[in-house]
Amino acid sequence: MDLSKFFKKSELIPVICQDENTKDVLMLGYANKEALKLTMETKTAWFFSRSRQKLWNKGETSGNFIFVSKILSDCDDDTLIYLGTPKGPVCHTGNPNCFYTTLWESR
Repeated sequence: MDLSKFFKKSELIPVICQDENTKDVLMLGYANKEALKLTMETKTAWFFSRSRQKLWNKGETSGNFIFVSKILSDCDDDTLIYLGTPKGPVCHTGNPNCFYTTLWESR
């Protein structure tokens, strides 16, 4: 499969990870073409770390992998969703997902 169309605008594209059962948003990461290929091959979520400038497999050190069952693209082919099942907490803080802090709420 030619993945080039996803990387026409940038070498890195945002990837939203979503729990396929609960539909909770788990995390946001960035993928390059190699990370996307590895995700499709291994069925675990791969990303490119912008701070460390290297590929990383979510769960490689913690064991808390995200097992990817489906990948969706948006209408512009520049953002992806990895639908999958997390094994353990996704956030490095121990929280189930990375979105646990309320910034603003309408009352």
